[in-house]
Amino acid sequence: MLIKHNSTVRVRYAETDQMGVMYHGNYAQYFEIGRTEWLRSLGVTYKYMEKTGIILPVISLNCNFKKSAYYDDDLSITTILKKRPSVKIEFEYEIHNQHNELICTGNTTLAFLNQKTMRPTRCPEYILEKLNTSVL
Repeated sequence: MLIKHNSTVRVRYAETDQMGVMYHGNYAQYFEIGRTEWLRSLGVTYKYMEKTGIILPVISLNCNFKKSAYYDDDLSITTILKKRPSVKIEFEYEIHNQHNELICTGNTTLAFLNQKTMRPTRCPEYILEKLNTSVL
């Protein structure tokens, strides 16, 4: 299973240091943009999952910096689901600038939790069904 989605974001001035270089902590937020838009492309939102009693906290995050991103760069975030989710869902990311230069790679692992019990639970069927019929 290899399902990809592309999102774009422009580096804002507030996300940079005095030299115009994007602060490294912002990459985690860009990964979040990538995965929320990946889910939205399936027709699922965090808001909907929470209404159905599921929350999805990040339990692991890794980021590998290849090149700096700068103020006003137009970045492409590629979000990749590599395998079918179970109790966890794992994403890989690639971020490229407007010149198609690789800026960063990374991955996150998130756990499906029952919102009331805060205990791990299996991936909701509505997500698995959408993955089965997806042509992303």
